Order: sequence, then structure tokens, then C-alpha cells
Amino acid sequence: MIRFLDVHKSYRVDGRDVPALQPFSLDIADGEVFGIIGHSGAGKSTLIRLINLLERPSGGRIQIGDTDMTALTESQLRQQRQRIGMIFQHFNLLSSQTVAENVAFPLRLAGEHDSASIAQRVDELLARVGLTTHADKYPSQLSGGQKQRVGIARALANRPSILLCDEATSALDPQTTASVLELLAEINRELKLTIVLITHEMDVVRRVCDRVAVLDAGRIVESGAVADVFLHPKHATTRRFVNEALPEEAAGEQMPFAHVPGRILRLSFRGEATWTPALGRVARETGVDFNILAGRIDRIKDLPYGQLTLAMQGERVDDALTILRESGIEIEEITSSLENRA
Repeated sequence: MIRFLDVHKSYRVDGRDVPALQPFSLDIADGEVFGIIGHSGAGKSTLIRLINLLERPSGGRIQIGDTDMTALTESQLRQQRQRIGMIFQHFNLLSSQTVAENVAFPLRLAGEHDSASIAQRVDELLARVGLTTHADKYPSQLSGGQKQRVGIARALANRPSILLCDEATSALDPQTTASVLELLAEINRELKLTIVLITHEMDVVRRVCDRVAVLDAGRIVESGAVADVFLHPKHATTRRFVNEALPEEAAGEQMPFAHVPGRILRLSFRGEATWTPALGRVARETGVDFNILAGRIDRIKDLPYGQLTLAMQGERVDDALTILRESGIEIEEITSSLENRA
């Protein structure tokens, strides 16, 4: 659906070019929820605004389907932008217009003049986002979560195929964030929209995204399926984001294991393997002993997962690890046994 080909972006500041995004290539598949995560100043807002050319790249090409966005005239670009909805961190609603008028605004801007058609479309959208009874209210009368739902309805007005979310949950409390993310997941599922979501929170990525790219100082330092990146982060920036999302796990990793006998292992479970009593089986079959030091079970979007840090000891630890791997469990050795360290 979206393809970046050797794209880079610089800004002219005091007579010199300051790079915001280093050259990168990236594909975003049709119908997926793609997350872009980075700290403030990493370049994520610039990247998402390149998609609809609110920012023009300094070089490279951006394609949506078979259309080279960077080669379009201004009139062609305006037409293409109707296929791309966008929601913002601070809602960007028209304060002097009602909820219904805010949602109708892009329809009128696109040239729709039939009041009955506009009213029908607005009713559909407000029902989708759960705001039917708020149609005649003004933005000042709404909560933050309600304002963002108006923003989502407005972004869907022209039936886009792509929805861009620019820090769409950063101004919301955790409970409201969860409800907005659930709504975005529902929209993705039912309307088959491609959603590109930027955030500085790994928990947002974990809840709703299929794949993710990690930005650091204008560079994509890691990308892939959310489960792979979340469970096995390779870059230091990614590990920091994961540790922020799982502070108890980060604390567990920093615990000194020097006094713990046995081989210290991290087991990662995905899908059905999460519910398999694998540890009980290997204990029975191999006679190994294990001590659970830290762990959690949760979900990455619709995928159940679990991670356990444990100490394992006995004569047949290697046999136990073979059985676990055959059960679909990923194993990372953190440190070797107390006896080996001695």
C-alpha cells in the first residue's frame, strides 16, 4: 500500500541543511496497522507527514499503490489526499462548529453539496464512534476521548483507504487511550483500512500494531513484526522502549543473579504455546528442577504471549531445553550456572 524508496528529509536552518530523516526504504502492507515509535525529535512526525506530502521529501520517492506521490501536481495531490485520513494529538477540531458540522466539513470541502447525503454519512460515522447523542454539542462540551472520536469520524468521512494517526492517544488518560485503541482496531478489522500510527509508547504498539519501525535520531534502527521486536529487541533504543512498557520485567533483568544456582534462562511463548504446561512436562521427563524468577502473560494485539525468567538445574538441562524448543518455545540464556561461574 505505501512504499518509501530511498527517502530522506532535511530542513534549511541558518543557511545549512539539517537532516531530519536519514535515507531509508520501507514498505507498509495493505490493511495492516503499522507503528512508528521514537522519542521526541526522532523524526516520526516528519515521516508520517511525508505520506500525504504535508512534508515533501528532500529526495527519494513515496508510492501509494501504483501512484508516485512525489510526481503529482498540486491538483492531483489534493485529489489523492482524499484517500488519506488523518487524526491528530490535539484533535484540531473547529471550536465554533458542532460535532456534526466538524464531521461534515471534509465532505463539503471535497465538493459534496447534497445535504441529505452529508447528514446520512455523518449519522453513520457518529454511530461508528459512539457519539450519536453528541451531534449537536460543541468541542468545548466534550471530554478528550470524545474529541478524539470526533477526529476519527472526521478522518473517515471521505472513505479513505489509509488512516494516519499522529500521536493520537498522547493527550489521553490510560483508560481513554485503551478505548480509542480498541476503536482503531475495530476500524482496521471492519473497514480493512491501512493504519499508520506514530507514538512514543511501546504499549500502544503492543496493543494494536502488526508491525513496527523504531526511529532514533532520524534513522530506522529496527523494524519487523511487533511480536519479534517486542520479545527480542536488538537495538538499545528498542530495549529502552520495551523496558518502559514492562518496568517490572526491566527491574527483574537488573536483579543480580550471581547467587542463584543453575542456568538462568528467559523463555518466550507465543500463541498456543502460551497455554501449554511445558515446564511440568520437562520436569517429569528429565528430572530437572526450575525456579521462576520473573514472568508475565499478556497479549500482543490478538496474540497471547508469555515470558519467564527462570533458573534451571540438573543433569539433563540440555534435554529439557530441546523439549521446550520442540514445543515452540524460544529460549535465551542470560547467564550460566553458579557452578560454571565459580
